[in-house]
Amino acid sequence: MKPFRVILYYFYAPIEDTETYRDEHHLFCVQHNLLGRIIIAPEGLNGTVSGTPEDCEAYMNYVRSDSRFKDVQFKVEEHDKVAFQKLHVRVKEEIVNSDLGVDPLVRTGKHLEPAEFKQIINDPNVVLVDMRSDYEHELGKFKGAITFDMHNLRELPDHIHEIEHLKDKKIVTYCTGGIKCEKASAYLLEQGFQDVYQLHGGIIRYGLEEGGENFDGKCYVFDNRIAVEVNKVNPTVISRCYICNEPCDRMINCANAECNTHVPVCHQCGEDMEGACSTECKAHPHKRTYDGTGYYVSNSNHYHPLQGLKSQKKNIKKMKLAQRTEPAE
Repeated sequence: MKPFRVILYYFYAPIEDTETYRDEHHLFCVQHNLLGRIIIAPEGLNGTVSGTPEDCEAYMNYVRSDSRFKDVQFKVEEHDKVAFQKLHVRVKEEIVNSDLGVDPLVRTGKHLEPAEFKQIINDPNVVLVDMRSDYEHELGKFKGAITFDMHNLRELPDHIHEIEHLKDKKIVTYCTGGIKCEKASAYLLEQGFQDVYQLHGGIIRYGLEEGGENFDGKCYVFDNRIAVEVNKVNPTVISRCYICNEPCDRMINCANAECNTHVPVCHQCGEDMEGACSTECKAHPHKRTYDGTGYYVSNSNHYHPLQGLKSQKKNIKKMKLAQRTEPAE
């Protein structure tokens, strides 16, 4: 039993007063020593939070105590330490950037529970489609899955032609925690695909509940762990070190802050290259100090968890003042 937890979740439900809810949310996290990234949008919540088991349990109870989010599903993982250095609770237009113009609350792909997903992934009429970014699926993916050379979900429309010929198949989408698939599967339905499903809870939940069978490599995550093991049944390594090309499932961000590319780099090359992905990046004046992890945090400037709340309120006040002083047309 490890001393800390990392909880991943999302939930689509209308939030009218996002600013007020953001402030309440931020204060609760501060009071319970929680760090992480949380997005609040008119369409719902999306977050990854880390802290002690007790504080994480309190947070889950807090979110579920709101009738809008009583059915939220949390993916809970153990970790040796808190998986973040800071707390960010932000208001955005979407809880996952997509620009796809779809509403999962109106229509989305059919949810497949992990046990159901495990039963059908070897069916020849089933096509698995990875909805994550290129650097994510290069580190790990399900056997036989179709992947796209895209950096974010906004690029999905540029790749639909790659699977147009599969409209008569059962399409099963998947991503890290399930959130991207809510919109990606909805978009596929809009584009004329008829039989569309999604892995409910994503790769992480499948690993936790079903052992991660047939997921090759590791799963990229957006905290200081960078990559986590999923498959406890038939694991394998599919990625190779960016420097020496030897099999490697250890992911880093390039030490050069202006590069910051996400690539697999083995321990030895990481040390030899001081965390850089190339000799040019190693010699770059903006190269950060490599501590062996390949995960970097921006300068804190005497950071305190309440800092984000205060700066957010200050920005809101400035915006309201500007609106009042704008000349009438």
